[in-house]
Amino acid sequence: MKKGIHPDYHEITVLMTDGTSYKTRSTWGSAGDTLKLDIDPKTHPAWTGVHRLVDSGGQLAKFNKRFKDFGLKG
Repeated sequence: MKKGIHPDYHEITVLMTDGTSYKTRSTWGSAGDTLKLDIDPKTHPAWTGVHRLVDSGGQLAKFNKRFKDFGLKG
């Protein structure tokens, strides 16, 4: 490997959404930093099977609001 072109690889702590944590090695942050997760396998719908609407004013709502008066006249 070439010297001086690779990021620093160090130990960090990963804090899960339920408060548990574990240590791993990463290039993220600095040595000893804590990475706090917003979504992890314990809360993500792909693993839990529980789907919830996160964005109530999403793209479909914007589309419906924009084109609510547009209609086909037949």
